[in-house]
Amino acid sequence: MNKNIFYNSLLVLFCLVNFKGYSQLQTLSGNGISITDLDAFITKQKDSLGLPGLSFALINNGKVVYHRSLGISNMETKKKVDAKSIFEAASLSKTVFAYFVLRLVDKKVLDLDTPLYRYLPYQDIEKDERYKLITARMVLSHTTGFPNWRYSDKRDESRYKYGELYLKFTPGTEFAYSGEGYVYLTKVIAQLSNLTVQTLDPLFQKEVAEPLHMKRAWFSSAKYITKHKVKGHANGKVVSKAWPIAFPEQDSTWFDAAGGLHTEAIAFSDFLIGLMNGEGLSKSLNDEMFKEQVQLDKSSPHYIYNGDTGWGLGIAIKPTDFGIIYEHGGNNGDFQSGFKINKSNRNGYVLFTNCDQGRTFNQNIGALLLKK
Repeated sequence: MNKNIFYNSLLVLFCLVNFKGYSQLQTLSGNGISITDLDAFITKQKDSLGLPGLSFALINNGKVVYHRSLGISNMETKKKVDAKSIFEAASLSKTVFAYFVLRLVDKKVLDLDTPLYRYLPYQDIEKDERYKLITARMVLSHTTGFPNWRYSDKRDESRYKYGELYLKFTPGTEFAYSGEGYVYLTKVIAQLSNLTVQTLDPLFQKEVAEPLHMKRAWFSSAKYITKHKVKGHANGKVVSKAWPIAFPEQDSTWFDAAGGLHTEAIAFSDFLIGLMNGEGLSKSLNDEMFKEQVQLDKSSPHYIYNGDTGWGLGIAIKPTDFGIIYEHGGNNGDFQSGFKINKSNRNGYVLFTNCDQGRTFNQNIGALLLKK
């Protein structure tokens, strides 16, 4: 046989073997799923749910093995989503911020169990002395007693005025999901770092984004976001808001720990991979992040709709037949997102959508990728 033909045949065989290897992906349980099947599922879901745009990544054994940037960034202009497109992470921000806080705890900037008022008294709630019990651990495990948001949560109007911060229960005694706690802790972190909520993002870049190779991730406005952010959509129409806010005085300069992270699937995957690998934190604090800090009541929406039985620090805990899944969802209305990871095999996924159907997509693809 001619040598060139022989070597070319070997090359073709080598490529075929490798293509076959890479075409087989893993679900979070470790079962196989083909690229073809995953592509078909995502395409069908995208079309049936009417998702304008999507940024999605699948992680196997601590590496991104599948990535898709699909659809359009704006239903009016029809501009395409690409790998550079930036989405609102919504409440996925909380997991990243929790890691940021734990980095600073490792550096002795603050302590998880020191009452936050000792670092920074909080005028917004000072009339209720119980707030002096609140710690960083309570904020990150949603046991502060704060409402989610003072302007949108239902309140006892006979006791509390519109826009007034209040406590639903004594801090540390129950679980109640709260973005307000993250606002207070952000102000504490800024104070302890001799910064403000407008100048805190560079410290996040230094402590988290750069070490974990998150090339596209910001909590405050940046030129890259302005150039590459996709438009949000609700009810099939473009939403005009430029930045997510929870307070009338808030703008894009704020470091919004609860829902202001702007990023995309590859950058967030780099964060999740670092998290699963235990990078950047002492073992004790890494263990604390994934440890059940509070058990959820079976009446909790997180238990009813997601199957979450407990909460760690910035992350929900979901038991399955093949082990523990750690997860978080995000909902800014016109932007919805989600991630799930399995630390035992370092598999996971993350998704970002620019519409109000992302939660349903997260439920559906989660069901596919959590099959035993």
